Amino acid sequence: MHTTLLAESYLHSIDPYLIEFSNGFGIRWYGLAYVAGFLLAWAMAYQLARRGRSVIPADRVSDMMIWIIIGVLVGGRLGYVLFYDPSLLFEFDSSFPWWKALAVNEGGMASHGGMIGVILGLMFFAHRNRLPSLHLLDVGAVISTPGLFLGRIANFINGELWGEPWSGEGEAPAWTVKYPMEVLANPEAFQLEELRSSLGGDSSFLERVVVESQSGNEQVLAVVEPQLTAYYPSQLIQALADGPILLLLLVVAWWRPRKPGVIAGCFLVFYGCLRIVTEFFRQPDEGVALILGLSRGQQLSLVQVLLGLLLIAWCASRKTRPICGLGPSGAAAGSTG
Repeated sequence: MHTTLLAESYLHSIDPYLIEFSNGFGIRWYGLAYVAGFLLAWAMAYQLARRGRSVIPADRVSDMMIWIIIGVLVGGRLGYVLFYDPSLLFEFDSSFPWWKALAVNEGGMASHGGMIGVILGLMFFAHRNRLPSLHLLDVGAVISTPGLFLGRIANFINGELWGEPWSGEGEAPAWTVKYPMEVLANPEAFQLEELRSSLGGDSSFLERVVVESQSGNEQVLAVVEPQLTAYYPSQLIQALADGPILLLLLVVAWWRPRKPGVIAGCFLVFYGCLRIVTEFFRQPDEGVALILGLSRGQQLSLVQVLLGLLLIAWCASRKTRPICGLGPSGAAAGSTG
């Protein structure tokens, strides 16, 4: 992995593979982010159970995580297909997995779909184990934040989900990002003729320009870097919002015992509001139409906020006891709830 910091912007040159065994096959940071997110979620759920901040038996946490994993993977992929690219339902090819809707190796996971999958998985697990489903949703909301954070970090490593172009005057600040892959995405915008003598002018010329830029070739960078667009680091902005900021808000909301389901509602409201704001720094998904100036992610988040408010109001009005706060009195309340 080679990274380059320039005077103006960060030049994205991170290898998406930790180890690449052959062309297109290896251990990717994106997959490791999912694994790490699931492990951290398990550790948080286990500690909540062991310390009495949850009514989930500690020996059932691993079983619960299986349903969370299934919900994330199935819901995330189906959500991407249904919300962002329904054409994948009708695309097939001759290579595994044959049906494009199942081709997760080519990318495409939707966070909103993953949330729906987790909700359904937790409700099914709660029903089978005779546990309070709304409380499980509260726990699931809190332990999901590391995975959301790491998922956005993985998006940045992959160089995907670019932010909006930086719109300020003068030199772009160091926290903006330039992507050499822009040469492939918009080749007609670049003047690269002086590099043809050293890199060759065949059909793979543009790919070599990108590779040499990412590897730090000073001759190539001198030509390419000034022509690259500086973008907001939207993936990192959303990582901070979906991870530590969201977790802090949920901890504050659940510091003292709450009625089951209130924290799940808070998650829907907090995540939805943060997503609506941070989406303004991110380019809309290609091929997905804006409605009233809102991206698909913002549209789904707006619905999510409304559902969250309704869930909070309904749960708060129910004749149930507050249980399992995260503060000093949480364990005692949890043992009696």
